[in-house]
Amino acid sequence: MRFVSVSSGFKAGLMALALAPAGPAPGAAQSDAAAPDPWYAPAAVRAAQFADFRHNERRDVVAFQPFRAEIGATLPGGEPVRLIALNPRMNAWFLLETGRGNALRQWHLENAAPQVFSVALAGGDSPAIEITSEAGRELCRPWEGALQEAANSGLPYAPICDGRLYLRNQGSGSRTTREAMAEFLRDYVPFGEGLISFLKNTLYEDAFLQTSEAMDGADAGEVAAALGRAHLRSHPVMRSNLQVDLAGTEDGRMEAGSWYAVQDAPGIYASVMQPGMVHPDILNRSGETNWLDGVENNADVHLFAYDLSQFELGYEPGTDHPSMTWSPRPSGPGRTGLPGPDGFNTLRPLARTGMLSPALTDRVAAIIAGGFKREHGAFRSGPMSQTNSGHHYGFVTHGVVLSRLHPGLATIFTLDDGSIHMRTWRDEDTATLLPRLRFARQNGVALIEPDPETGEPVGGQHVRSWMLGNWSGSAEAQLRTLRSGACIRRSQGRQFLIYAVFSSATPSGMTRTFQAYGCDYAMLLDMNSLDLTYAAIYTRQPGEDGFETYHLDRRMAESDARARDGSRLARFVEYSDNRDFIYLLRRQGRER
Repeated sequence: MRFVSVSSGFKAGLMALALAPAGPAPGAAQSDAAAPDPWYAPAAVRAAQFADFRHNERRDVVAFQPFRAEIGATLPGGEPVRLIALNPRMNAWFLLETGRGNALRQWHLENAAPQVFSVALAGGDSPAIEITSEAGRELCRPWEGALQEAANSGLPYAPICDGRLYLRNQGSGSRTTREAMAEFLRDYVPFGEGLISFLKNTLYEDAFLQTSEAMDGADAGEVAAALGRAHLRSHPVMRSNLQVDLAGTEDGRMEAGSWYAVQDAPGIYASVMQPGMVHPDILNRSGETNWLDGVENNADVHLFAYDLSQFELGYEPGTDHPSMTWSPRPSGPGRTGLPGPDGFNTLRPLARTGMLSPALTDRVAAIIAGGFKREHGAFRSGPMSQTNSGHHYGFVTHGVVLSRLHPGLATIFTLDDGSIHMRTWRDEDTATLLPRLRFARQNGVALIEPDPETGEPVGGQHVRSWMLGNWSGSAEAQLRTLRSGACIRRSQGRQFLIYAVFSSATPSGMTRTFQAYGCDYAMLLDMNSLDLTYAAIYTRQPGEDGFETYHLDRRMAESDARARDGSRLARFVEYSDNRDFIYLLRRQGRER
């Protein structure tokens, strides 16, 4: 990958930048007389917006946002211009509007570096988008032709305002667009060596079944000390289907339940096992799970673990999924006459790119596929199907609520301080945590959750109930199928995110496996194909541009598109995809 240099003046200015402290959260108590923030709104306005957000009514996704704020001005020709910050605290997504009535134009903008650039609309005789940092103040008037040029480019992220902002264009995932985006990334990302250097240095059922035979006498390899070994009845050496190179192993041979460091990927570890290897102390506990059959007991499980002290976590929806429409599952009281469960059936005027921002490609360490499509992401029966519009699984990106988070659902999320969490969302969290939420994805109910009395991690209350757990099955309605899941584990003062792909499993097998690995909380993600349970990591050699892509299962490489020259394009990174994904970025200042 090569980079194009930016102007020497811009580079010199960037070197003077520093991370600015976060401003007060919209909706937080503050004096109406003190308004240093251009996005400040009176407390009564903020409270009214938040109250409206909690009501079910017909509206678009912009009016749905509880923390939005706007600044308006008039252009010299008399045309109005308005900039809407969808969540000013997160300083990432904006909607720019010009004109009115039938002449209204709307443009979805993304801040290329929210930790660096503050964005507002400056009024006066000649309004402009004002982009400020400790390097100075820049004015940008993209409505004078740059927006249309960016829209015509067809790039999911089209740079404007000297690369400080992107115009988000709706992604299509077509071969033409994929190759255009890949070319843009290789020639331009991320808008010059000057900015990228600055950001580095200052911001901190059985179709897929695998059954391996144990191989006696083989070297188990080096075990990751902080993670230890899973609690298994035995630890035979297996030959895995992992694509990655591991420290201390040869020819894919791994001791079951042990963790191995992935070469050239600091903070990432790999493991393999089969559910039938779980120690009887866990496997035979009564009341938590259903019994596992012989096929599930012998089905391979491949796992990645990520040391979260080294990573940031984000979430991006796909170009099509999850959608905003109703799932066909809820009925009766769980279904209203609104266009969608949140009052709208499309994210427009917001654009879904289905890929990682080009400003982040230099730091991307891993990507995993997201959760269920909207069609399957709601409850068909039980109390959750009858309340909260069927409990459609919610999701948030850059502090923008694209689908409401519902209590009772397993949720992985990131707060404004960068901390990463996984637990069941509670009703009170909407008031206390939502103002601080940066990213979130819900997907069903817990596989493992704390015991309400002891706090110890136990099997989720609905693991044994197919309908109440909304666990779904394969396309042929088989209950045992390829599945993926994730858990949070704390060990020796460190927090790990563990992602696992089960070649043929039920929720019970997933629960027992995650328990054996000492997980504190676990949730299901997606299922039924390697395309939907995709996991990749990205390694870089010191002093070299670009990255190499490695998959949790080598067959996942087939999900990556091919360019005309036959090379593979990294899914979610070099082109748009119709499915959502969770990504991990190396924290600024970390060695790679």
